[in-house]
Amino acid sequence: MATQVLHPRSRRRVTLDEHLPVDHRLSQVYRIGAGLMGLVLLAFGILGLIDRIGFFDTGGDTVAGLNTNGALSVLSICVGLLLFAGAVIGGNVASTLNMTLGILFILSGFVNLALLDTGANVLAFKIQNVLFSFVVGVLLMAFGMYGRVSGTLPHDNPYWLARHANRSAN
Repeated sequence: MATQVLHPRSRRRVTLDEHLPVDHRLSQVYRIGAGLMGLVLLAFGILGLIDRIGFFDTGGDTVAGLNTNGALSVLSICVGLLLFAGAVIGGNVASTLNMTLGILFILSGFVNLALLDTGANVLAFKIQNVLFSFVVGVLLMAFGMYGRVSGTLPHDNPYWLARHANRSAN
């Protein structure tokens, strides 16, 4: 399957393959990033559920230095499994998933920062959770954008080739 991208300068369609070659080094970066972050979130979620903390408890229970409750633990397990699925699939799927979840983690950090010390803080976030959310978001975005977003991509990079189809055709 290929996605058609309209090149802005040439107004012709460029085909960008949905999947990088299996042995492409960029796919390994996307997979490793998704797998590592998925493992961290799974461990956090499982440890939170083992402690048998109430689902919406905001009593200040901690796991690995982060405040948690049952809802946050279940959410962490779901996102961790999603990242593991992205690591198994690899390629553009893992890259796009890393970027998307990275943005969502950063947005979550800002939203939960605004909800600290309010009754709407149902995930029992504290400032360390907000900082963790920012760090994980930036790491996921870096893993997802590696080799895709830069002004100095090598000319054999598949993303550079897709953006500069008129140059590569010459």
